[in-house]
Amino acid sequence: MRNSFLSLSLLLLCCLSGAAQNRVQNYIDRQLKTDTLFTNAIVGVLAVDADGREIAEWNADLPLLPASTMKTVTAGLAFEVLGADYRFSTRVAHDGHIEDGVLHGNLYIVGGADPTLGSLDTIAYPLDSIFGIWAQAVSKAGIRRIDGSVVGDDRIFAEESIHPNWVFDDIGWDYGSGASGLSFCENLTYFDIAPGAAVGDPVRITPAGPQAPYITYRNEAVTGPRGSGDKLVYHASALAPVGRMSGTFGIDAAPRTVAMSNKYGPAACAAEFALFLQEAGVNSKGATDVRHMASSYFVPAQEDMEVLVETFSPELRLIVEEMLAISNNFYAETIFKMVGRELVEENQDEPCGEVTYDMARAAVKAFLQGQGVSTRGYIQDDGSGLSREDCLSPRFLTRFYGWMATRPGFQTYLDCFPGPGRRGTLQYVLPKADPALKRSIHAKSGSLSGVRCYAGYVDSPDGPLRFAILVNHYDCPSRKVQPKIEGFMEELARYAASL
Repeated sequence: MRNSFLSLSLLLLCCLSGAAQNRVQNYIDRQLKTDTLFTNAIVGVLAVDADGREIAEWNADLPLLPASTMKTVTAGLAFEVLGADYRFSTRVAHDGHIEDGVLHGNLYIVGGADPTLGSLDTIAYPLDSIFGIWAQAVSKAGIRRIDGSVVGDDRIFAEESIHPNWVFDDIGWDYGSGASGLSFCENLTYFDIAPGAAVGDPVRITPAGPQAPYITYRNEAVTGPRGSGDKLVYHASALAPVGRMSGTFGIDAAPRTVAMSNKYGPAACAAEFALFLQEAGVNSKGATDVRHMASSYFVPAQEDMEVLVETFSPELRLIVEEMLAISNNFYAETIFKMVGRELVEENQDEPCGEVTYDMARAAVKAFLQGQGVSTRGYIQDDGSGLSREDCLSPRFLTRFYGWMATRPGFQTYLDCFPGPGRRGTLQYVLPKADPALKRSIHAKSGSLSGVRCYAGYVDSPDGPLRFAILVNHYDCPSRKVQPKIEGFMEELARYAASL
């Protein structure tokens, strides 16, 4: 009798578990597959338990555009290769000799790819304190005048301030600012914008800095009619030191400050520090960067310079947490290239030259394969997911998350994920859901035109579940598909809570 009772109890438990599991799959079958909003879309979904057993799926092996869910891969790689306590460095050095208070040579700001240098982000160190440390080192070296230039040196990365596969209309915006070996203010320039006096008048645009010493701006924007809003477009390219603002700005639009991409971060950093030194009484012949200077002046190798001081960024874990919370493309691109650089140096057991995207991509893929992580369904073209050449399958994402769950620093990685109701891009997701369910979700969102994705973990008593839902090429406003995608995450969280 007792054995019969135990058998019946186990059967009931299995049925309850199966019903919960079927509820997740039923949601996909009844709410996603049958909804006409998804008729012309390509959808990939997979949820697995802590042991990798499948809970629910739809097109799980289909590689799709991941948008910013790619940042979760970049973040995991960063912790594994660089370490959560890693700090980017920046050095100030010179290539000459000092005599009677004069530096006969150039002063270099040697970049170590610190993405927070000059950033307005709350995690960044104040620029005045960094510049103050640099200026103090210049003074301590006995330099009262520089008989040369202040030079931005970005040579640890190749000159790729524009990713070759980013859409041209993206690269002028703040989210299209590319990584460089010496970046400054997240490689952004700020503009004060106000409408003209009458419709058709030029928009009043004032560069508010930082800007490269030789860049020029073309204002082709005009004042639009009442109610037309902000339809400005900014194009910037490393092919020429020109920024072009076009489009319209409504006559009744409130003046505002906007951030746009600056393709000359190294020169902008040098110009700002040269001005800081000048205000401290140390004059120079101006500012430039090694790319422009190399055409007329011999540029020494970085290891041949005399280093005056070295400063460091905040810890990587803080940068990654911020990157995932606000979906900072610039941080992601910098981290991806630095991961690639570290792997290249490890493989050749010596310092490498200027790292390219191609080098980083190859090194990262080889690293994953060496760790036993299958790269089927994995094409990583950049670090942020802005490239339309990126492809991830839901199965790869859950496989990667499973690998990360085995790593010693997993909890730090998991703690960096945003979630519903918490600060970041998921703050307003599932607004009416049970707070306990929302707290159990750790996920990254991703969006491009026609692309909406979420991927991450859901807490359960048996360990974190892993999931990815990638929706591509829908032909309706994102706000219409959003509730169904959120519904999947809520259903999965309910299932996890029932275990």
